[in-house]
Order: sequence, then C-alpha cells, then structure tokens
Amino acid sequence: MHLHWHRRDLRGEDNRGLASHANGEHEVVPVFVFDPVVLAHGSPIRVASLLEALAGLRAFYRDRGSDLVVGRGDPGDVLLDLAEEYGVESVGWNDDYSGLAGERDRATIAALEDAGVGWEAHEDRLLFEPGSITPNSGRHYSVFSYFWKKWRDREKDPPLDPVPAGALAEVSGDPLPTLTDLGFEAPTAAVPDLSPEGARARLEGFCSEDIYRYALERDYPAADATSHLSVDFKWGTLGSRRVYRETERALERAEGDEERESVTAFQRQLAWREFYAHVLAFNPEVVTEDFSGFERAIDWREDPDELAAWQAGETGYPIVDAGMRQLATEGWVHNRVRMIVASFLTKDLLIDWREGYDWYREHLLDHDTANDTGGWQWAASTGTDAQPYFRIFNPTTQGERYDPDAEYIRRYVPELEDVDAEAIHGWPTLSDEERERLAPAYPAPIVDHAARREAALELYERARGE
Repeated sequence: MHLHWHRRDLRGEDNRGLASHANGEHEVVPVFVFDPVVLAHGSPIRVASLLEALAGLRAFYRDRGSDLVVGRGDPGDVLLDLAEEYGVESVGWNDDYSGLAGERDRATIAALEDAGVGWEAHEDRLLFEPGSITPNSGRHYSVFSYFWKKWRDREKDPPLDPVPAGALAEVSGDPLPTLTDLGFEAPTAAVPDLSPEGARARLEGFCSEDIYRYALERDYPAADATSHLSVDFKWGTLGSRRVYRETERALERAEGDEERESVTAFQRQLAWREFYAHVLAFNPEVVTEDFSGFERAIDWREDPDELAAWQAGETGYPIVDAGMRQLATEGWVHNRVRMIVASFLTKDLLIDWREGYDWYREHLLDHDTANDTGGWQWAASTGTDAQPYFRIFNPTTQGERYDPDAEYIRRYVPELEDVDAEAIHGWPTLSDEERERLAPAYPAPIVDHAARREAALELYERARGE
C-alpha cells in the first residue's frame, strides 16, 4: 500500500502525486494530517474553508468506496503510525514552497527515513515548479515581464484524470474535527462551496462567460468580473493544469481579438501567481523581510489609532473603507481594491506593510503566502518588480475611476447609501458641515492625502539615501 498525504491538493483529479500510484501496483490510502504547528498560523475563516474543502474531498473518496483518513499531531509521527497500521511501502505528497512547509517536510522526511519508510515528493501546485524558469544567471526572475514571456510560450502539461476507484484502499476514517475541536471560533464571513462540484462550477462558469470581459472589467469591483478561483488555488480544490486547459478552451471559443486578449489577460494573472511562488521558494524570508532590503532604512510610523481605523473601515476614504468592510463580511476583497487599501496603509498612513499582511492573513479565506507577500510588497514598493515608490495611489481618484457610480462603495458602506456619487468621491474635500448633513454616521478623513503623499516621498527618499 501507499499513503498519499494531502496538504494543499484537496482534490482527487489532476493530482500528480495521487495519480503516480493510481496504476494498480499499490492501493492508495488518502490521508490528511491536522498539524498543530500549521494550525497555529491559521484563522477562523481559513480553517473553516479548509474543513469545507476536506468534506468535499472525503465525499469524493467515499463515492469510490474509500475514505479520507484523518490524523492530528506531528505529521512525521502520524504518518509513521499509519504506515505501520496499513503496512505501506511508501508515503507521497505534493510539494509546497513556503518556509513553514519546508521545515515541516524536512522534519517529516527525517522521521520517515529513520524508520526506513520510503517517501516521494511531486511537483504539482504550479504549471512550472521553482527553478524551471530561470534567467541566464541567478535562481529566479525578479522582473515579471521576462518570466511571463517564458511562462507563456512554454508547453503546459494536460490535466490528469481522476484517481480510479480500483486504485483506492477500502478504508474508513474518523469524523472531521470541528472548528471548536481545533480551537477556533466560527468565522464572521461565509465559506463558499469548496466541494469538487463547487470548484468546477466556478471554473466552468467563469470560462464560459466572464473571462471574455475580464480585461475590460476586472478593475471595476462593482462589475464582479473576476474569477473567484483564488480560494481553489489556496486549497488545491482545482489543479493548475485543469484551470489552464479551460482557459485554452475559452481561447478557442473566443470571438474576435478583444475576447482573445481578455483570455490572455487572465492567463497572465495565472503567471503572476506562479512568479510569486518562485520568488518565495528561493526567498522564504520575504514573509517578514523586505525583498529590496528597505527594512533597514524605512522609518515606518506606529499609530495604533490610524491602524485601527484602517482595519475597521473607518478611514473616511470611501473606497478604502468599502474594501476593508468587504474583507470583514466576506473574507475576500476585489483585487483592484486590495491594491488601493494596501497603498493607503503604506503610503498614506505610512504604516509597515507587515501590519497589513498580518491583518489580511487573519481575515482572508484565500490567504496564500506567496501571493500575499508579493502583493503587499508590491504596494509598499519594497518587493520584487514592485510599484515604484513615487507612484502613489490617490484613493479619491481610484474610487472615481474604478467605481464611478459608487455602486461598490454603497454596497459595503451603508452610511453612504443615500449620498450621490459625486459627494461620495468628494468626501475628503467636503466641509464638516456638508459631511454632517449628508452622512453623519460616516467619519471624516483621518489624514490629508496630499500631505501624506509628500511625507511618503520623503520617507522613501531618505531610505534610499537620496
């Protein structure tokens, strides 16, 4: 027998590690281990989404006469106990690329080798694993456009078939633990359907319609033209090969250059996700350190009151507050708005990007270490291929441009429900009397953008020694 240790590959199809033993030579025992070290970095919304994805995976196996075996504790200890119980010859898994995952895997490998149990790790999460797309010198690209050219032109593997029932061992597993069992409270945001059927429906729905308006409308949060697949990438409820194949099929169905360009724009976002995974794999310290080395020089402000106002969506900048309230109520934020709120924290409030990363890690159901550290450092101008420090988002202009009718803002900031769009976007410039008349429950701006923009430029120029 063979144990397949699921981690962030919670699916039974298009799974390279699982498929490697679905050839009839071994019966496969599917396993998931609740690792207390990993759970210590969890949050209610993320652990709730994990449990939802595991329930879907368990149903997949039960439909095939098997089950998902669930363990809890140190992975090395749990896997060794299961290896003895089932008389397995080897344990396999699919690689992950964070520093925490690397520490866990090295310890598990040592435990397995000490006990004489075979192991194997597979590259599965990405279309192209770290180290496979490299510049002529160096370990990885630090400029996305060069990475994209190679990623775009390189042949991609097709998705793999679901594991057949005959390859699975007839086992039964203990019930999944509850959030309470794992030490978490119920999240305030709802968890989406993360079953195999739910994941497929999201992918197929997007690739049949919204992908063709993605390029034109993805930056407009009220249009809801994004894929909502980030949570499926987070837990691996969809495989990268399957997603890419569906985008290629969408490309074949496209009518005209505009639709084809829109599909390609989405594929470019898939490449961004892989680019950041490569950066993290070779630079695990970017979770806590600036990629650029700025952390030795930037004198970030510490202002608990301003940070709390940003967290609560009470900054007095409507587009920023709408994004922060969407995070609180849904555990997800539209990508354009993520950039706006991140820029506001780092460039208007001049607060360390790590504060924002930690808050998002706690509240996002789709938190991904590589993608989120990459995005936060991009906004803070401290990362690889980051936004130049002198390009500072004006939150008022961003709101006017990407939510011109204030439809998105009103959805999440009900205090402004009866205020017209012009006044909403002009909120920072209104008098105290006008604001009191229009929406007395909504706060005045906590900072002056123009003044803070100048302060941000001075902050970064000092850090650069200019």
